[in-house]
Amino acid sequence: MKTIELTTFDEMFAQIEIIRHLYPNISEEKYKSYLEAMIPNNYTQVAIFDCEECVGLTGLWYGIKLWSGKYMEIDNFIVHPEHRSKGIGKLLTDFVNQKATDLGCTMIVLDAFTGNFTAHRFYYNQGYNPRGFHFIKTLNEEGLT
Repeated sequence: MKTIELTTFDEMFAQIEIIRHLYPNISEEKYKSYLEAMIPNNYTQVAIFDCEECVGLTGLWYGIKLWSGKYMEIDNFIVHPEHRSKGIGKLLTDFVNQKATDLGCTMIVLDAFTGNFTAHRFYYNQGYNPRGFHFIKTLNEEGLT
């Protein structure tokens, strides 16, 4: 297994098939437009490859908030369904942890849907704990991926 940080549009766009495990209906056009908007805002991806196949991927970005200072955010954490329970998720979180440490971040944050108990267990086992609630107010249901 090989861990690679993807930093260019072409590197990220080439992994659309693993993105579709999380968002089956995302179009190439939508993914392209989102990447073009996200990359200038400190967005990168970390990918795990088994030979030439991408078997794990997460987006990440960092920012600054008044209450936390510099933080790293995990976004769209995906392990290919046929490759789960092989340590791929841990490889991803270990990479993110090291990158956040290297950047001087005070914390790593992420969102997990309330009913995704498998993800909750995984994140607890990686040292993550809930700190609050992430509230949303949907304004355009059709705009969601």
